[in-house]
Amino acid sequence: MTSPTFDNDGASRAQTPEDESYARYRAEDRSLGEIVSDVMDNASTLVKQEVELAKAEVKQQVTRAGTGAGLFAGAAVAALMMLFALTLALWWALSVAIGSQADPALGLGGLATAGIWLVIAAILALAGKSAFNKIKGLEQTTDTVSKIPNAATGHEEKNR
Repeated sequence: MTSPTFDNDGASRAQTPEDESYARYRAEDRSLGEIVSDVMDNASTLVKQEVELAKAEVKQQVTRAGTGAGLFAGAAVAALMMLFALTLALWWALSVAIGSQADPALGLGGLATAGIWLVIAAILALAGKSAFNKIKGLEQTTDTVSKIPNAATGHEEKNR
């Protein structure tokens, strides 16, 4: 809100935002050095807060990456078990084909076990892929850091 001011000759003129800022500066009765010191302190605080935000985001992303890696490791173990089961199934199937046919269910049991491990491996692999897909960059830090130049020059409205 602007209020009228008067020139040296008594003529009325509208007060500009620069005049209001200067009037506020004069009313505070602070030196330029104190104001600069406050600005530097605020800038330092802002930088510290941005670093803390970046740390928090990195920690969150690393946790997600660890989860995805763990699920992929589980999928690898399941795939290894499937390989063992397939090996046993093949061994039993060949034994029955070559030897006696008195117990043909042993080979089919090995194949069923291999099928179960295959399903488990697929589920773990898909869950691991999903966890890795959730990893994103430092979104909040990027957003807030991009607003610093406007805030530093007094144009916060451009950040909205």
